[in-house]
Amino acid sequence: MVALVTPFKNGEVDYQTLEKLVEFHAEAGTDALVPCGTTGESPTLTHQENNKVIAAVVRSAKGRMKILGGTGSNSTSEAIEMTQAARKNGADGSLLVAPYYNRPPQEGLFQHFAAIARAVDFPHVLYNIPGRCSVEISSDTIVRLREACPNIVAVKHATGSMDGASELLGRCDIAVISGDDSMTLPLMAVGAVGVISVLANLVPKDVKAMTTAALAGDWETARRWHHRMFKLAKGLLTLEVNPIPIKTAMALMGMVGDEIRLPLTPMAPANRTKLEAALKEYGLL
Repeated sequence: MVALVTPFKNGEVDYQTLEKLVEFHAEAGTDALVPCGTTGESPTLTHQENNKVIAAVVRSAKGRMKILGGTGSNSTSEAIEMTQAARKNGADGSLLVAPYYNRPPQEGLFQHFAAIARAVDFPHVLYNIPGRCSVEISSDTIVRLREACPNIVAVKHATGSMDGASELLGRCDIAVISGDDSMTLPLMAVGAVGVISVLANLVPKDVKAMTTAALAGDWETARRWHHRMFKLAKGLLTLEVNPIPIKTAMALMGMVGDEIRLPLTPMAPANRTKLEAALKEYGLL
């Protein structure tokens, strides 16, 4: 699955380019697109834009891929409204980030996600990324949510903790999906089923080749792909905060315009030079 960027032009969503990106992934055999997540700059999309982007991706996909709309919020009522809109607009499910800034206790997290799941009857994927949200959804809470809400089917695991993923996989049947490209193969080795990938904005066929091999138990092939992509994956996520590097890389390759919304800013020249070198080394430039 691809954590899709949101292209901009003159400060507005560039729907023409967005449609081209969807077509690129359809032709590449991508299994699912995830618009309006972190990589899609959801914090600076208005709710109306969020709804329109998800609807546009659904229309462009034409049933060729599943669409998982990013509809999370730190306001439960707003998350419900956006998730209802995503379902109405044809999305196949939602990606629900943990509430950020207000740092709810575990009981608050449980009630938040349960309220959304009960209000919108389609599949939901929890997004556990404490580095951005300052709160972690505990394994206890995830197990409890899985038991209480059968339509909470998966968790995007971006905690950086292999032990946390192993514990969770041993306690319930929720699907674990990698949220960090560099950790996808290690997570799949303990039972994760795939990735919501930033890197796949650039090389969807390569990422899918690795996950397909891992799911088939062909670990030699999967490791070969992992080692090939590892340096680029780490570079994309560590040179500067996501999605600055991936959007810069896509702009360098002519896939999107070189535009990002404040408070994010264009990549520093020195880092841009390093990124260009990484893309050339991989054979993309």
